[in-house]
Amino acid sequence: MTLRIVVALFLCVGVAAAPAAAVENNEHNWRQWRGPLATGVAPHGDPPVAWSAETNVQWKTPIPGRGSASPIVWEDRIFVLTAVDTGRAEQPADAAPAGNAPAKAASAAEESPSQPRPGGRRFGFGRRADGPRNVHQFIVLCLDRRTGQVVWQRIAREATPHEGMHQTNSYASGSPTTDGKRLYATFGSQGLYCYDLDGNLQWARDLGDLQTRNSFGEGASPTLHLRTLLMPWDHEGQSMLYALDADTGQTKWQVERDEPTTWNTPLVVEAAGRTQVIINGTNRTRSYDFETGEVIWECGGQGSNPIASPVAHQGLAICMTGHRQPAIHAVRLDSRGDVTGTEQVAWRKDESGPYVPSPLLYGSRLYYTKGNTGVMSCVDPQTGQAMIDQQRLPGIENIYASPVGAAGRVYFTGRDGTTLVLRDGDELQVLSTNTVGEPVDASPAIVGDEIFIRGENHLFCISKKQPGG
Repeated sequence: MTLRIVVALFLCVGVAAAPAAAVENNEHNWRQWRGPLATGVAPHGDPPVAWSAETNVQWKTPIPGRGSASPIVWEDRIFVLTAVDTGRAEQPADAAPAGNAPAKAASAAEESPSQPRPGGRRFGFGRRADGPRNVHQFIVLCLDRRTGQVVWQRIAREATPHEGMHQTNSYASGSPTTDGKRLYATFGSQGLYCYDLDGNLQWARDLGDLQTRNSFGEGASPTLHLRTLLMPWDHEGQSMLYALDADTGQTKWQVERDEPTTWNTPLVVEAAGRTQVIINGTNRTRSYDFETGEVIWECGGQGSNPIASPVAHQGLAICMTGHRQPAIHAVRLDSRGDVTGTEQVAWRKDESGPYVPSPLLYGSRLYYTKGNTGVMSCVDPQTGQAMIDQQRLPGIENIYASPVGAAGRVYFTGRDGTTLVLRDGDELQVLSTNTVGEPVDASPAIVGDEIFIRGENHLFCISKKQPGG
């Protein structure tokens, strides 16, 4: 389950809404999940429209193990996370960690008998809740953007995962983030790690073990704003939102959340005179004060298993889920308190929301899929009015990757590795159909004239340049 999240830069009458990322970020990089503006758009990008195994592939590099974390790019470096099954049997609980990885601390779930623990039952589609019994290496990779060669590789931790996962998930699903000085990588229950860009470990935190719904696995990504790292921690135990000092990893504040498992990454926006941290949830969408963790506003009415990242547009926070009770709602960012069912909810839809893929906010158009299918809608983010209403994307059956946009084009990548390039507009106009020849669950990253696609086995650089140029 590829999962992920985060933030936008727009104005509306009376309410300014500008994401943290846009203020402090170099817009020419793709420094986080969902890009420089956390909308899926590369404002200065212009990647190829078409490619094949022989055309416009600058390089492809094998990536060991398995992971659906999306790549991020800063200047001449690309960062990607993966988890490698060593094939070795489970190590003793008191075994020493590998390399410079911190020892695993006892989590709150391990200490409290009231917390649910993984059992031995099966839950559909061949996924097991009792978890694997092999040691895994949780790895951070840095690649050279020009050549695709590995610059450095670090084993953040070597351990046996405490529970299983959905057969389409991985143990490296949360995407990293960077400020151009440090890299922040999460492996969820296996720890949160901070490196400098040369691969030197700066600090690490163990926040405990997540007990995910039906052992679906983990996937939320951290959000970095100024010198604070926001880490969501929603699961079947006590859910939390952590605000950590980005320089030390120490807790600035933490708040309990009345939420079951989600795979949602925080969105940070400057709006209505405050910096707001917005997270979707099964029970409530909530906005927290960035400085204190105080709830500013909340709105009920979402469905279960929220994964798609929120976006912000002209004074509205737009949240979506497309599981069993699809729901899309747009809440005014100047809200206070509980706004469920009030006029502070600018618009709402109860159909065709995305499940795993996050929406693409491209100017005055909001693109999203119906569940995990190749059925696409495009609506006005201010009103919810449809310009393209549930039309089939030709050649795409299933999709986990979130769409991205650049140079007046929209890129949808299906799970079989097919990428459909559309013209950004009020009608579905296909420009090209392309493939990397292997399955894709991670979302692409666009920087300059390049698009980076993480496949099941390789990271691809698709570029207008000639190979080696």
